[in-house]
Amino acid sequence: MTDPAARGHDLRRRLRRPGDALPRASIGTVPILWNNVDLTDLAPETAPLTVLDEISRTGYEGTQEGRAFPTGPALREALATRGLRLAEVYAALPVTQDGPTDDALEVGRQRLAVLLDGDGDVLVAALDGTPERSRASGRATDPDVPRLTDAGWQRLAAVVDRLAAETVAAAKRFAWHPHTGTYVETPDELERLAEATDPSTVGICLDVGHWIVGGGDPVHALDRYGARVTHLHLKDVDPDVVAGMRSGDVPDFEAALRRRVFTELGAGCLDLTGVLHALADRDFDGWLMVEQDTSWGPPSESAAIGRRVLANELRRLGCGAAGG
Repeated sequence: MTDPAARGHDLRRRLRRPGDALPRASIGTVPILWNNVDLTDLAPETAPLTVLDEISRTGYEGTQEGRAFPTGPALREALATRGLRLAEVYAALPVTQDGPTDDALEVGRQRLAVLLDGDGDVLVAALDGTPERSRASGRATDPDVPRLTDAGWQRLAAVVDRLAAETVAAAKRFAWHPHTGTYVETPDELERLAEATDPSTVGICLDVGHWIVGGGDPVHALDRYGARVTHLHLKDVDPDVVAGMRSGDVPDFEAALRRRVFTELGAGCLDLTGVLHALADRDFDGWLMVEQDTSWGPPSESAAIGRRVLANELRRLGCGAAGG
C-alpha cells in the first residue's frame, strides 16, 4: 500500500504541471478549516496528525501551524513524513484602543520562536479581535466605528517594526495581516500602518476575504502595494452574508462565521482570476494559502475543492500566457 507522503507527492505533482502560472509560488492551506481556534463547536475536533494527513492527501505543499500541533523537532518530523513544509505561524497581538498592550511584543516573540523551532517560513501577525470592532465587522468604514487613537497608532507601528526586524534578522519573512473585527481592517487603516512602518522588513499578508469584508478590492490592493505583498491568504466570500454584515442583519464577526461568510474558492464573489493574474505579472514567489475558516460540509472536501479550483485557475492562466 502506498504511504500517505507518497500519495501526497503524486497528487501535488499532478496539480502543479509545467506551464502553469506562478511556478515559483508555493501552495499551502490553513488548518482552521478542521479545528477552528475561535469557534470550537463548529465541527468535531480532528486529531492534529490527522489534519496533517488530510492536508497532504488533498494536494497541498505546506500548512500554517494549527491548534494542538506538535512543536519543534516533533512538528518538523510530522511535516517531513508527509512531504509538507511549515509555511507560516500566526501571531494575534493583544490590543486596546490605545494600541498594543504591554505584553504584545512578547506574544509576538513567542510565536516567532514557534516558527523558528518548526523551521517555518513566514511570521504572519495581526491584531487580536475586540468586541467593539467585531460588532463593526463589514462596516468598519462607517464614521462612528471605534478606531485606534493617534498614540495607539504610534505604539502599533513601533511594535510591528520591532517584531518584523527581529523576524528578518532570524532569516524569516514577516507579513502583516489586515483582519476584520480588528483595529486594522479597512484599506485606510492598512495604508496608515504601511506608511508608518519599514517596507524593507514589514511585508503584507493580503487575506483577500478579509480585505473584501473590510471594503477593499484585492486586485487594487495588489496594484497599490506591489512587491510588498509577500504572502496571500486565498479565501472566497459569500456576498449574501457580507450584505447582511453591511446592513447590520448579521450583528458581528462571530455571527458571520457561523453563517459561513467564507466559502470554497469559486463559490463566492472573489475575482480569483484577477488576483492570480496580478501576482503572475510580477512572478510572485511567496505562499498562496488557501483558507476557509468554516464549512457547511466536511472540511477535507472543502480543502480539496479549494486546491482544485486554484489548480484549474493557474493552469488556465498559464495556457493563456502561452497562447497570448
